[in-house]
Amino acid sequence: MGTKSVGLRRFHSATAAGLGMVAGVIAAVAAQRNALDVINRRLGLLEERAGNQQRANLAMQQRQHWELLSKAIDDPQLAEVLDIYKVPVNAQQRRQYLFANALYTNLLCYHRMGNITLDEFYKNARAIFQNPIVRDYWEATRDDRASLKGTEEAELGELIDDLLLQLDEADTDEWWVVGEPPTER
Repeated sequence: MGTKSVGLRRFHSATAAGLGMVAGVIAAVAAQRNALDVINRRLGLLEERAGNQQRANLAMQQRQHWELLSKAIDDPQLAEVLDIYKVPVNAQQRRQYLFANALYTNLLCYHRMGNITLDEFYKNARAIFQNPIVRDYWEATRDDRASLKGTEEAELGELIDDLLLQLDEADTDEWWVVGEPPTER
């Protein structure tokens, strides 16, 4: 009987030690889990801040772009600096092209900032490109867009090119129904 008692005590001791180890492992895993949760929350905040900073940078860039274009629109001598069109244009056309550039760039930036969806971008572009001056501007800057291959801006430019082709081929005066708005990527 004394032997059984010693065996039971050893068993209880081993069990207690095992339970203590399991409790220690559980505590360590819980501590690691809490640490990972803290790291994940911090990472989420950093990603959010980075996104906010990117949108702020885009907004600042758009504001600077508009300021430069405004100066060129107001001053024909400055506008000559931006005369990079493949066809010669007079001062009036140059001002109109600069404004068309501002319209399109505004639409592009709104989409890139996330202020409008791709569907809304498409529908707004469909309206803007009803104007023949904006279409002339688009054609005059075709070579510039060709240099943007592989970028989001190039993809959106191709979207506009396809839309304009569909508008030209459409046999309806109801331009607002021409083309199928793209799905979000």
